[in-house]
Amino acid sequence: MGSEYISNEGNFRRQSYRRLIRYAKPYKYKLAVGILAGFAVGGSLLMSNLMIPRMVMVVENPTATADETAKSANEILNELNLHPEWSEEERLHAVQSVLNPSLDADDPQMAALVKQVEKTISEYSLPAKVDGSNLIITWPTEVSVPIYSSGERVSWQIFAMFAFCFMIMWMIRNLAIYLNRFFTRWVGARVVADMRNEIFSSLLGQSLGFYGQMDVGHLISRCSNDTAAIESSVSDVIADLTRCPIEILACATAIIITSIQNDNYILPIILFIGMPMVVLPVMMLSKHIKKAYKASFAKIAEVTSRMHEVFTGIRVVKAYNTEEQEDTKFRAINRRYFKYIVKALRQQLLMQPLMEIVAVGATLIFGVYSYTQNVSLTEIAALLAPAILAYEPIKNLSKVLPTISRSMAAADRYFDLLDTHTALPVKPDAIELTDFKDRISFNNVCFSYGEHRILSDITFDIRKGQMVAVVGETGSGKSTIANLIARFYDVESGSVSIDGVDVRDYTMKSIRRHIGIVNQDAILFNDTIANNIAYGCPDATMDQIIEAATQANAHQFIVDGSHPDGYNTEVGEKGFKLSGGEKQRVAIARAILKNPPILILDEATSALDTVTERLVQDALNRVMTNRTVFAIAHRLSTIQQADLILVLKHGKIAEAGTHQELLELNGIYRKLHDTQFS
Repeated sequence: MGSEYISNEGNFRRQSYRRLIRYAKPYKYKLAVGILAGFAVGGSLLMSNLMIPRMVMVVENPTATADETAKSANEILNELNLHPEWSEEERLHAVQSVLNPSLDADDPQMAALVKQVEKTISEYSLPAKVDGSNLIITWPTEVSVPIYSSGERVSWQIFAMFAFCFMIMWMIRNLAIYLNRFFTRWVGARVVADMRNEIFSSLLGQSLGFYGQMDVGHLISRCSNDTAAIESSVSDVIADLTRCPIEILACATAIIITSIQNDNYILPIILFIGMPMVVLPVMMLSKHIKKAYKASFAKIAEVTSRMHEVFTGIRVVKAYNTEEQEDTKFRAINRRYFKYIVKALRQQLLMQPLMEIVAVGATLIFGVYSYTQNVSLTEIAALLAPAILAYEPIKNLSKVLPTISRSMAAADRYFDLLDTHTALPVKPDAIELTDFKDRISFNNVCFSYGEHRILSDITFDIRKGQMVAVVGETGSGKSTIANLIARFYDVESGSVSIDGVDVRDYTMKSIRRHIGIVNQDAILFNDTIANNIAYGCPDATMDQIIEAATQANAHQFIVDGSHPDGYNTEVGEKGFKLSGGEKQRVAIARAILKNPPILILDEATSALDTVTERLVQDALNRVMTNRTVFAIAHRLSTIQQADLILVLKHGKIAEAGTHQELLELNGIYRKLHDTQFS
């Protein structure tokens, strides 16, 4: 539908990525804050990972080796043999002294603890220093605490210091995550809001021919569903892309540093082999996901279109008792959409299981290897902690590809529509129509809708102050002539001119400022009566609105109590709360307030009862005074006073003249007249 204007396969694949990025350029500073926060997340995570093994190291009681156990046993036996005179209590004290020796400053274990504390103070620039076996905290006040308590255990104060530093790093990380998500998602939401504004402006600028070809429901879907898909995707993707890779890099760096320090490279090898094994199928799946989601967007457009069509035509549905039939059709369309979306979900949801299989498999392989090699708890913690912390960002990053595929499927459709240009051309040197002075002229005008010829060799003039009417069978081209005057379309050949200047040489806005239109089906917006009258005249005062309504015979029904809020009454969707005659009079009041020199009337009374018709016709007589009028007529009684009546047949002017002249011809007009007044 609308294939004349929308290509089936736009060349937007890679272009869509670049164009989306360009939308973020005005908000580069906020995006920069979010990206910097992502770096802060990685930095704090790296420092936290490096601190974990030190926390484990200072509290770990290493298991004695076989040689150490034998040495301790020999010491105990030697000590007891040398002092056979000891009592039972003295023997027990000697055994405890060998098993749990007191450390002094010269002891290698004590030196290792002190060195570990000094290294931590230096790396994290902590306000502290080491003095012998004590730690001196210099801020906010000087406090001395022991580095070790007894045996091989570090003092609780030192362990608390490690825990406090780790907590600070974790707080920085989570604050940075908040800033990263807030600013990147703000940019994402703002970008999509701008895109929605731009597509709406683009659609407003399209020609009437475009809307004649396109389905309104499909357009609404592209403006709402497609941009919503981009918004939900882009907001999350920007946050994850600016943070997760840095977090993964921080964890990988911690693993590599620890592996080098401990001369243990098995975990990095497992990870670097396992990751490519899962990345390749993820990338392959993302292509299928994009195709599936693009198809699903087309189907949801059909769902939206069907809903729009049924709801706007609900009177007909009710009148013909076709609720069940419409319900069946909608369910079939909705079922097709469901099948496409399930297909896309099935492929997208494979991503996370793949990542978890790799993560769990790598952990188990490393666990088995560590068990066989008698790897210490400290070393295991140093290697596994960053690997575990990297799992969440890896999982989030695994969702990015299918999410990007989904958003790019919507973006392709969005840019396809955005790059459709059907607006009538305006010359760079177009002039302003400042004042209508003389006449509107049709000179050998021909016009076609596609291959269907509508008008052929139409030539006539509408002099200033004249009323020219056109009659003819349905489809003879009456409304097309009105559309050409307002330049809703351009002629195929010939010309339409105002004051001797081709309308294509005027600016579009200046032409429309001089023209007012009252349609057969009055179009009102879901707003107040006052705002509908003032539509196109935003600076109109309330007194001017009331005056226009009075001239249009609308003031009385507005204030007589049938509409309790008077001019502030909401008219409902397309004026649903007003009768046909009331809607027409509001539309006429709108034209009166605009006060255009040229007025186009598309049989504004044809659908009204006799009493209402008189009120509307009386209002039209007022609005036509001192104006140039082009009237499309079905009821000949409304145009008998016209200065010129054109009779169209098969897109050509078959007869032309005044009412009396046409009657005397005894031709087409006479037959129409006799039929209506028989």
